[in-house]
Amino acid sequence: MPKQVNGPKRDPAIQNELNDSFKEEVKAFLSDEDKLHLLDDLTKVNPVTTTTVLKCLQARYTVDVFYTYAGCSLVAVNPFQPICRLYLPELMKEYHTALRPQELKPHIFAMAEQTYRNVESQIEPINQSIIVSGESGAGKTWTSRCLMKFYATVAASSTSPKGSETVERIEKRVLDSNPVMEAFGNACTLRNNNSSRFGKYIQLQLNRSQHLTSASIQTFLLEKTRVAYQAPRERNFHIFYQVCARLINLGISKVH
Repeated sequence: MPKQVNGPKRDPAIQNELNDSFKEEVKAFLSDEDKLHLLDDLTKVNPVTTTTVLKCLQARYTVDVFYTYAGCSLVAVNPFQPICRLYLPELMKEYHTALRPQELKPHIFAMAEQTYRNVESQIEPINQSIIVSGESGAGKTWTSRCLMKFYATVAASSTSPKGSETVERIEKRVLDSNPVMEAFGNACTLRNNNSSRFGKYIQLQLNRSQHLTSASIQTFLLEKTRVAYQAPRERNFHIFYQVCARLINLGISKVH
C-alpha cells in the first residue's frame, strides 16, 4: 500500500498570526458602517466572509435597498411589506431603454433586460434562462411574477395593437394560473403562510421580432406526502381549506 504523503505542516504561530491579520481586515471593513450600504456588488466586499456579506446586506436592507449583485447573480432580500415604487411601469421602461441597464441600481428588471438583450443581439437566437432559488419565504414566487410582467410589458411595447392583445392574453393566462397552482401546490408552513411545495418551470417563446408568441408552464417535485402527513403546526394544501370554507358559506355542514 503506497504511503500517503501529507502536505507541509504550518507553524501554529504563523497560523495564529494569519488568523489575527484576517480578523483585523474584517474589523477594518466593518468599521466604516456608514458606507456599507453603498456596495451594490458583493464581489467588492473585502475580505469576503459570512460576517462581511451579511453586514453589507443588512446595511442595504435598513435603507430600503433590497437588491444586490453578486457578480453575475442577483441577491434579493424579501422586505415582507409592499414596496410599490420598486415595480412601477415607469421603472420597467427605465431599465428597458437604458443604454447600459447593468450600470443602474441592482434590480430584477436589470437581470430581465440583460437576458432579453442577449436574445435580441444574437444572429441566431440563444435560449436564455433565469434560475430563481432561495429559502422558503425568500420571495421566489413574487420574483417570478415580476419577471413575467416585465417580459410581457416589454414585448407588448414593441408590437402592433393586434399583437399587444395577444401578449396581454398570454400574460393574463399565465398570471391567472398562479392562484390555481398555489391552491393545489402551496401550503402554510412554520416559515411561510404561502409556501410553494412544488417547482415551476415557465417558458416564454419569442419570435425573431422579439414578440411574445406563447408561454408554457410545467410543474414538478410536488410534495405529495403533505396530503397524508403535515408536520406539527403546519397545514395541508390550501385547496382543502378553500373547499371547506366554500361549503360553510353555502350552509353545507356535511359532505357524503
